[in-house]
Amino acid sequence: MDSFKGQGGIQMLLTAEQEAQHIVSSARNMKIGRLKQAKDEAEREVALYRTQMEAEYQNKISESTGSSGSTVKKLEDETDRKIKALTKSTSMVSKEVVDMLIKHITTIKI
Repeated sequence: MDSFKGQGGIQMLLTAEQEAQHIVSSARNMKIGRLKQAKDEAEREVALYRTQMEAEYQNKISESTGSSGSTVKKLEDETDRKIKALTKSTSMVSKEVVDMLIKHITTIKI
C-alpha cells in the first residue's frame, strides 16, 4: 500500500507540475500580449503627437511666410511716411537756413 501511496504522490506531483507549467505559460503569453498592446498604443500616441507637431510647425511656417509679406509692406509704408515727414520739415526750414547762411557770409566783422 505504501508503494501505491508513493505512486499516487508522484502522480499528484507530476499533475501539479503540469498545472504550474500551464499557469506560467499562460502568464507569459498574457505578458507578451500586454507588451505588444502597450507597444501598439505607444506607437499610436507617437504618431498622433508627430502629426500634431507637424501641423503646428506648418501653421507657424505659413504664419511667418504670410506675415513677412505684410511686414515688408508695413516697413515700406513707414519708410515712405518718414521720408515725406523729413522732406516736409527740410522744405520748411531750408529758407531759414539759407537766410541765416547768407547773413553770416555777408556780415563783415570789424
